[in-house]
Formats: sequence, structure tokens, C-alpha cells
Amino acid sequence: MGTLIKQLCDEVRLPRMIRVRQIFDRERIETTDIPAAVTAQLSRPDLGDYIKQGQRIAITCGSRGIANVPVITKAIVDFVKSRGAKPFVVPAMGSHGGATAEGQKTLIESYGVTESFIGCPILSSMETVVIGISSEGHTVRIDKNAAEADGIIVAGRIKPHTDFQGIYESGLMKMMVIGLGKREGADICHQKGFGHMSRMVAIFGKTILENAPIILGLGIMENAYSETCKFIALPRGEIEKEEPALLDEARRHLPLISFKSTDVLVVERIGKDVAGTGMDPNVTGTGPCTPFISEGGIIALRTAILDLTDETHGIAFGMGAAHVITRRLFNKIDYEATYINAVTSRGLELVRIPLIVDSDREAVQMALRTCIGHDSNRPRIIRVANSFHTEHIWISEAMVEEANTNPQVEILSDPEEWAFDKHGNLW
Repeated sequence: MGTLIKQLCDEVRLPRMIRVRQIFDRERIETTDIPAAVTAQLSRPDLGDYIKQGQRIAITCGSRGIANVPVITKAIVDFVKSRGAKPFVVPAMGSHGGATAEGQKTLIESYGVTESFIGCPILSSMETVVIGISSEGHTVRIDKNAAEADGIIVAGRIKPHTDFQGIYESGLMKMMVIGLGKREGADICHQKGFGHMSRMVAIFGKTILENAPIILGLGIMENAYSETCKFIALPRGEIEKEEPALLDEARRHLPLISFKSTDVLVVERIGKDVAGTGMDPNVTGTGPCTPFISEGGIIALRTAILDLTDETHGIAFGMGAAHVITRRLFNKIDYEATYINAVTSRGLELVRIPLIVDSDREAVQMALRTCIGHDSNRPRIIRVANSFHTEHIWISEAMVEEANTNPQVEILSDPEEWAFDKHGNLW
């Protein structure tokens, strides 16, 4: 970076920061109790005898960073086996994993969902078949291996989406439509853009429920600490009707930032394992790249993103929501995988490259320097690890009084200088 840019950054003195803890509802299911909890839901008497001896049963596994996903998936596999059926797992993630069969299998394996752990085959393919025609004439496709199974168990986390709002967002309907649709199915569903996505998910999902061998949906719920807190098994005929209420419940578990506004929001890492848009605008603020989320998250004048997660494998989808990024982040970008995701979702705004600086310190300084209408003598800065994990965050000294009056915030430290290394980075 040029000398003048460094000088402009160095002219900005950063305020001291205070570590705080945000207090959320901690209801959860312990990891050791997950197999029993999954089995209890799948074996409810009111669900009936939906798995027959010798049947081949496909089980979905998505690309998001779902807590305990290996344990959950194995529990479903073990239950299917206990009924004398033959389970296999299908990566259900649209165009993620570089839109290749190998990439999608590698992605879920990186989460711990391996054949040796779950005890059944993982059949990864990008080949789809037409399962039906929607009420509006769309061709609806799903994964070929799943379509040829005797039954499909759709397992997925239910939560607010990062790109659109509606009665269906992230959940079982979207897992069927986008996840099982692979690149081809996802591409068709995204053709009208995120402004129509909730309606399209409803239309496509209904077509899949009517024509594919879906036997059950297992909704996974997480609390604000990204811990498993609930499972709910829905028979095929109830998925469409019951999922909206579960979405409303999930919205109450978002790890929201307990402050209304800030001058600068610093996000240490973004990634597809964190959120579809790299960081969840329901938490970090909607920004200019997510116009179909009408409200949600903190209001920030500037957003600085410092790095990518390792698990995102270079996919920088979401960097366009930042004003400043670091060169470290920029150098990690896998453009092929990033652009495939952007083209499939029509989310080109989310892969625009922001202003690039050499270090974390310069990213925060540049973001603060370019704020408009703030109190430069008492700057407000919030620093979070990512939009998943907001229990422990950092706030600048100017926000202490507000924190003291908030019962959901506990102050953990005295004011501290930023812990930059000799290169100006936080780690």
C-alpha cells in the first residue's frame, strides 16, 4: 500500500476497547444427549411406520456450519439402520463446494461427516433429474441419487435467511429446493432474484413434496450461542404448513448485537460456513447488498472485514457488504468458487471488492476515518469474531455507559489497547 494511504491511516487514533459478554437464552441439548433426542423425534408414534425393511433412504447434509452436524447425521443414519433400511447421505448444498461432486463431499467431510464416522455411504453427484413442473411452469429438479431412493429424510437447520424474508427462509423447504436442487435446480429457482425467493421456495418445495419420495423432515434449531437446542420431526404432509412457525421461533434465537448503532463494525471473519452471505445481516446489519431484508441487525456507518474462515475454502461471498477489507483476505479469495456462488444466486453485489488495506489496524483506521457524522473524539466501534459467535464482543470506551444500562450485557475487562502484532494484525 502506498505511503500516503498508510499516513492517512496512521493519523487515526483508535480508542481503547472493552471486552463484554452478551447474555442470551442458553437452553440447549448437550452433545452426548443428541442421539437420544434425534431418536425420540424420529420414533414418535404419531409419525407412523414410514421406513420399511430393506428400503434405501437418502439423508440430506448441507454446507452450513451446523453445530454437531456429524453427531446429528450419524444419529439419523443409526435410526434408519435400526429399522432395517439402508441409509446413505447426500450433500445437499446447491452450488456450494465449487459446484462439483468431489468438492461437495470434501466440504461435509471437513465438518466431520465422513463415511467412517457416520457408518454409511456418501453419494455425492451434481446430476439431477426433473421431479416435476411447478404451478407456474418451472422445471423442478433434485439430486438423482435422492430421487431414486425409496425415501428421503430432509435434515436441515431452520433459521432466518441472509438474503430475503418470507414465510420460508432457511429450512426444510429451502433444503429441498436449493440443497437437493444442486447447481441446476438452484439456478432455476434463483432466476428471478432474491426478491421472489420466498415465493419460489414455496412453489418449488410444494412440487417436490408432491412428486419426490420425501418421507420426513427433521428441523434443527440452534440457540444464540450456535448450540443445538431443539429437534422437530415433521411428516411429509406437515412440512409446508408447520415450518413458518418454526422460523418465527428461530428468529427469537438470533445472536443479535445488543446495541442499536455503531460508527464502525469490525468483523474478524466471514465465510459460507457462518452464513450464506458470509455474515448474517440479521445480526450485522442489512447493508446495501441485501435489499430484500427490510430490517435487522445493527446500524453501522462503516464495516471492516479482516479475514475469511478456513472452512469457507476461499469463497468470499459477502465481502461486498464491507467498506474495507485486508490484503490477507483478498489474497485468500478463490474467484472460481466465489463467482459460481454469485452467478447461481444472482448476488453479484456481494462479491464486489471493497477498499483493500495491508493490515487489521489500517482496516479499522480507514473505516473510522471515512465515517460521516460521527463524534471523532468519542468513536463507537464494535468488534465481533463473526455473526455466529457474538457472546463475547469488544466495544469502544464511548459505549461503556450504554453497556452499563443494558441487562443483557456484562462488562468483562477494563479498557485495553488493541492487541496488534508488529505487522498491525490481531493474530
